[in-house]
Amino acid sequence: MKATGITRRIDDLGRVVIPKEIRRTLRIREGDPLEIYTDQEGGIILKKYSTMEDLSDFAGKYADALAQTTGYMVAISDRERIIAASGVGKRDLLHQAVSRELERLIDNRESVLASGMDQKYRPVAGEQHPFYYEAVHPIICEGDAVGAVILLSNNPKDTFGETEKKLAATAANFLGRQMEQ
Repeated sequence: MKATGITRRIDDLGRVVIPKEIRRTLRIREGDPLEIYTDQEGGIILKKYSTMEDLSDFAGKYADALAQTTGYMVAISDRERIIAASGVGKRDLLHQAVSRELERLIDNRESVLASGMDQKYRPVAGEQHPFYYEAVHPIICEGDAVGAVILLSNNPKDTFGETEKKLAATAANFLGRQMEQ
């Protein structure tokens, strides 16, 4: 564990305030669920809870199937990081933190169909060079935006249109329903 040098007192209701600097660094917002663990030395560990984490194996298989069928790179994210990726270049994205732009898309429940050459393109995980094409659709579970399905292409000869947009939407809707069960 890394010491921060910050101490807080527990109030009469048993609450502890997590300092703003730590919340900002770890991207913890009001209302975010946290898991509570104890370690063997008597410490308490707080970890951001991801509803998508339980689905990561299934999401990986779904991404593999979608990538194999389409020939595109497929990434599936929760609100914090890429939890599954498939296709050429998956190692560059898998387990990377999502970009602020993708985080905003998820928060705003916004779908995007874009080319790397236009202003709508949003970096997925801070990649240096944008992909040529991108289709993003948020995953909604029980009314909450919990992640996104992203289709990407590095081939300038590909063209993304309504089909790719609908593929991303279908995958996102399916994963959202799987989480609700």
